[in-house]
Amino acid sequence: MDPRTNYSRRAMLSLKFSEFEMPPMQDLLIIGKRAPIGPEAVRRMAEALSPEQFSVIKIDHPKIEAVLIRNSLLQMMDEQVLLGIIMEETENMISDTMVIRSELKVEVLVHREVDMS
Repeated sequence: MDPRTNYSRRAMLSLKFSEFEMPPMQDLLIIGKRAPIGPEAVRRMAEALSPEQFSVIKIDHPKIEAVLIRNSLLQMMDEQVLLGIIMEETENMISDTMVIRSELKVEVLVHREVDMS
């Protein structure tokens, strides 16, 4: 890249959380360790309703067992960055018996400044 060029790339994330309800899926589900539905059942449900659109990621956390996440989100952002944000925002509101669904919208903003000389 030309040293006279300034480049910035930022992402803004917006998350919306709610209790699990029907229809069961939006962009992600956060599954508690003692939730009435486990990660394998969630995976089968997602595969039946939306084949190859979601992945289940196991989590090492005291209250959260796994996260079901839309594959397109994993293509847009690094998995560890997304999971870090999801864990940070949900760990104080979730109990180990809950399943929380969330809408996650990613907006990518790109700003470039170039030298016109």
